[in-house]
This record gives sequence, structure tokens and C-alpha cells, in this order.
Amino acid sequence: MSDVTIYYNPGCGNCRETLALIRGKGIEPRIVEYLTEPLSAQTLKSLTAAMGLAPREVLREKDPLYDANALADPKLSDDELIGFMLANRTLINRPIVVTPLATRLCRPPATVLEILP
Repeated sequence: MSDVTIYYNPGCGNCRETLALIRGKGIEPRIVEYLTEPLSAQTLKSLTAAMGLAPREVLREKDPLYDANALADPKLSDDELIGFMLANRTLINRPIVVTPLATRLCRPPATVLEILP
């Protein structure tokens, strides 16, 4: 089992590019397709904490559900935002990569090179 995990959406160009960079370093990561393998609230909270980001910073603002649910509203709590992301997984910005060195939202994809062992 690899010590590198990528939270991945196969339809996302940034995810595909990040995965290619990881594999280019000779690493075969554990791939979690979070659209078909739902994350728990604790996992999403742990990932955001490990990245040093607030849940709001992990929201994908380009998703139509962002505006439709008024997720820019500063009154929404972190738990409410986590709930929206879990209910509508396309709202989770990606890819998120976990390595022994760090956990990062790899946007741009080359960011992953900073955290590969």
C-alpha cells in the first residue's frame, strides 16, 4: 500500500495532471475517487485541518451549487459547509494529496512536487 493518497475526480484535468506527476516520480498512490467513495465528516475535517485550511477554503466556488446554496454567506459555520460538501461532493475542491511530508490542495498540480517523498 502506498503512503501517498490522492482524493481524485477522474473528470478533473487538475486531478489527472497531479496523478501523472505523482506517477512520474515512480509512485503509485492510493486513489480515492471521492465522488463514488463518500468521505466521512471526520475525514474531511481532518484533511482540511492537515492542510491548514478552513472548510470555506476547500469549497469549489465554480460549482453551480456554490451560488445556488449561497455558500459565500459568512454566517455559515464550518460544520454547515462540511455538510454541504458531503451532501454535494462536487463542491470539494481537488485534488487533495496526502503524503508523509504534508497534505495539500494541489492547485496548481505542480504543488504536489513539493510534498512527494
